[in-house]
Amino acid sequence: MAQHLQPLPKGSVRLLPSLFQNRFDLNRRYILSLKTESLLQNFYLEAGLWAPPNELSSRLGFRTQEHCTVYNMMRLADYLFQWSGDPIYADYWERNLWNGILAQQHPDSGMIAYFLPLYAGAEKVWGTPTEDFWCCHGTLVKAHTNYANHIWFEQKSGLILSQYIPSEATWQQDGKNVTLHLTQDHQLQFHHRPESLAYELLVQVDQSVEFALRLRLPWWLSGEPEIALNGEPLVVEGGPSSYVEIQRVWSQDRLHLVFPKALVAVPLPDDPGTCGFMDGPVVLAGLNPGEHISTARGKEAGSYTARPNYRINGITLAGDPAHPESFLTADNEREWIFWREGYRTRGQAQTIRFIPLYEVRDETFTVYFPVV
Repeated sequence: MAQHLQPLPKGSVRLLPSLFQNRFDLNRRYILSLKTESLLQNFYLEAGLWAPPNELSSRLGFRTQEHCTVYNMMRLADYLFQWSGDPIYADYWERNLWNGILAQQHPDSGMIAYFLPLYAGAEKVWGTPTEDFWCCHGTLVKAHTNYANHIWFEQKSGLILSQYIPSEATWQQDGKNVTLHLTQDHQLQFHHRPESLAYELLVQVDQSVEFALRLRLPWWLSGEPEIALNGEPLVVEGGPSSYVEIQRVWSQDRLHLVFPKALVAVPLPDDPGTCGFMDGPVVLAGLNPGEHISTARGKEAGSYTARPNYRINGITLAGDPAHPESFLTADNEREWIFWREGYRTRGQAQTIRFIPLYEVRDETFTVYFPVV
């Protein structure tokens, strides 16, 4: 069904850009894909309908987020970003990548989940190589081919770095060749998991050339960003969902970027006592203790039916949502040469492990918890 909406970004939005800008603004209240006030996607496509703005507590079902819709809303955000330059649309795209596109592909098999369920005690239902061919199978292939189109953008005075995806780009300014290498710095020098994401950007030119480099400061920033040019710190003016611009004559230069992030609780807009949790741009999923992985598969357990363990009430957590670090602590944080992103509860009736939603395979999980 979402595939039938593909003309929407390409056609209608060109005629009515203000309508879609207003729709984005109205729906910046959800967690998986939008602003930090909430976790959910702004499309509910069980019957091809928009979800009522800010009324989500009654929509936590087994067809809450459709993969094709995520993809097409990302396309719409890209159009609006290119027309307006407003970083909120790049923020939206980033949030959908982590908590939509990646969260609905099996990390091992590569199979797609048509829908992402968000009821308490949910399971992702994966497609198969031979028994299914949903619209989302095709959309998944297209989604992964588009990453390179969203990292760098050219503007009149230079370049915009929009998405922090490790990559290499080549470009010309005033007839001079410029190569940009973006890598993630895993900050392995720390004894504990750093509360930041860090990147290195190497700018190489065959001849010195002047241009402006504009860097997006993401929405999830929890403190002052740190930017160093060739080891010397720069003064950074700007906060979340904005840009910092560096205008200079570039030669062989290295930028080091550090973006502070935090563990935050994000309430449902119409049920503030029910919260999900995010670590920077990533939604966390609690793994339900004592639940066994379902092996059911077939038409009865497919994407169009409720799973056998479908429940309304989930696990309640005790703590202050304004300070989730008081009841969630790092869990199994280091493995060889990378940091793991897990948490576990403390001071609760039972211990629950949290992992990024995109890492969930066949486990029984919950995203939204009552917090008292």
